[in-house]
Amino acid sequence: MRRIFLGLLIALNVLCLCGCTLMSQERVKLRDLDFTVLSEEKIPQELAEILEEKKSEAFQLTYKDGEALYICIGYGPQETGGYSIAVNDLYLTDTAIYVNTSLLGPQPEEKSNKTVSYPYIVIKTEYLDQTVMFE
Repeated sequence: MRRIFLGLLIALNVLCLCGCTLMSQERVKLRDLDFTVLSEEKIPQELAEILEEKKSEAFQLTYKDGEALYICIGYGPQETGGYSIAVNDLYLTDTAIYVNTSLLGPQPEEKSNKTVSYPYIVIKTEYLDQTVMFE
């Protein structure tokens, strides 16, 4: 019984050490990615149709057309208009593309507009065959 307990204890320690090692791996930024935030008129038609269907809920999606990568982030319905979205970070690592955005609230004078809005952003960047990680 003592040997079994000791064996389980050793196995648990090994698993814990392996897990801690995997969890502590830092991602290394290879480079920032150049990007353009697209206006509604510049969004490819097929992507615009997808966004129209998705905008009533918060969403994160990517779209590739062979020439560019489009990263789309929607924040779902908001009580008023006047919201904007900031791109805080967009960079490449050896395993993925990381993107971080923030929803910025309306100015006080815009809060009186009680029209529901559906803020989203479409970021166009170079075509890369990488997974996109949303932060």
